[in-house]
Amino acid sequence: MLNSLASGRRLALRIIVLQLIVAVLVGLVFLMQGLREALAAAAGAAIVALGTALLAARTFSGLGGGGMTMGHVLSGMVLKWIAIGGGLVMILGQYKLPPLAALTGLVAAYAINLLAFRFKG
Repeated sequence: MLNSLASGRRLALRIIVLQLIVAVLVGLVFLMQGLREALAAAAGAAIVALGTALLAARTFSGLGGGGMTMGHVLSGMVLKWIAIGGGLVMILGQYKLPPLAALTGLVAAYAINLLAFRFKG
């Protein structure tokens, strides 16, 4: 085994914190266009952070063999996509916030995943 569970937990926590920081930053950027746009952008990024937190909680929820660990990862991914899909339905459908701002926040938060794995340390 190359990585410890503690290392994975630290990486997951770092990604979640960075995604929440991006949520605040993208919300502040969209505040120039209006409050609804800022809320949509921040919420779009925040639901990605929520999904990542659910994935991490499920993935690191216990010890087990390879099959059990793979089951935890897969069920965590399902939880993540349910949270993101449900969050987008609420943002766009129920609250009728601007879709471009919400999708921009979502993409900005996902960009953190690429950066987090590229720069280690």
